[in-house]
Parts: sequence; structure tokens; C-alpha cells
Amino acid sequence: MKQLYQGKAKIVYEKSPQEVVIHFTDGATAGNGAKKATIEGKGVLNSRISNLLFEYLGENGVVTHFIKQLNDRDTLCRKVTIIPLEVIVRNIASGSIVRRLGIEKGTVFDQPTVEFSYKNDDLGDPLLNDDHAVALKIATREELDHIKREALKINDLLKSRFYSIAMTLVDFKLEFGKDDEGVIRLADEISPDNCRLWNNENISFDKDLFREDSGDLIEGYEAVYHLLEETS
Repeated sequence: MKQLYQGKAKIVYEKSPQEVVIHFTDGATAGNGAKKATIEGKGVLNSRISNLLFEYLGENGVVTHFIKQLNDRDTLCRKVTIIPLEVIVRNIASGSIVRRLGIEKGTVFDQPTVEFSYKNDDLGDPLLNDDHAVALKIATREELDHIKREALKINDLLKSRFYSIAMTLVDFKLEFGKDDEGVIRLADEISPDNCRLWNNENISFDKDLFREDSGDLIEGYEAVYHLLEETS
């Protein structure tokens, strides 16, 4: 298969004009690539967790690129053109918003916040608002409104799903893309790589384990996977 893209933790191959295969690797990065490592087994866990969550979202009316899991590392997906926006939904203050706005870590927001960042590694994925996105022709206002509505719907669904395994969804990042018919679909992955997950004692079960050297990433990801798999 023709390789279309290689990212920090995934490789995308073209299977047909309408389908791609996403291969999950063991790469781990933090700080826009400033910290890097290879963690054996991470790709398998991310693939399994993401597929379980995409299946769940699809069953609950979210339009996604997911078709089916092929094996432990490869997932068949609908081919989309990624909209260069990272959509960040926050329920609790943690990470960059604490540093940027001086909010105390752990502050629970009265309602979820939605942020956009420009998906551009050379620029460091800067935050942007709707006007910037329209000026850059990244998306129309109608498309941005649709993406926000979907992001908040996904947030409600994921909060409920993680609550069922005694986890709190602190925040997460989404990406969307357009298929060949112009339909906007949830794309990329949903895993502890791009979700912050805390247990009832506010202990992390996500990439902060690697980012902050605060614990064993594989143990954390395995716990999330097994709890999701057992309750599927």
C-alpha cells in the first residue's frame, strides 16, 4: 500500500481511493516533539482503545471515519482530508490552559470550553479563533459551528463512557476531516494519547504519565483498555 502520511505515533496507508489503513506505532512524544521515546506495546493499546471508543461513538450517532479493526495495530478507515484544526474540549483545568490563563489545576468548569488550534507543527499549533480559521480558509463559519456541536456531543458521550469505568474525562483533542462527498467525519484517534483521564483520586491514566514522568504509561493504558473492554 502507498504511504500517505507518517506522524508521531501513526502511519497512514492508502488501501483504495476511498479507504486508508491507519497503523499505530510505539512512538511517544511530548512538548511538540521535544521529548521522544519508543514504548513497546503502546501502539497496540492505543489502537484497541481508539477502536472501542470509535465503535461506541458510531453506535451513538457520531459520523466517523472508522470502518473496522484489522489487527492489533491496523485499522481500516474511510479516507478523509483532514481539516487542519485541533479541537480541544476541556471539562477541568489542566495542562496548557493552567499555564496560559493562571487557572488553578483541577478547577471544574461550569460548562465545557472548546478551543481551536491551527494544526501546523512549524508554527507550534497556535490557538486561533473562528475569525482566524475563516480568514485562513480552514473552514466556513457553518462548518465551525457544526464541528463545535459535534465536539460537545462527543464530550457528553465520552464523559458518560469514562464515568462508567470510574474515570473522569478532564480534556481531549479531536480532529475532523472531509470525505470525498464533503461529509465531515470525526477522524484521527481517541486514546489516552489525546485524552486526559483521572481516577477518583485524580491520578492520571494518560500521556501525562510520560509527559511528566509520573508513572508507567503502559500500566495506565492497559488499565483503561481492560476497563473499557470489560464493560463493552
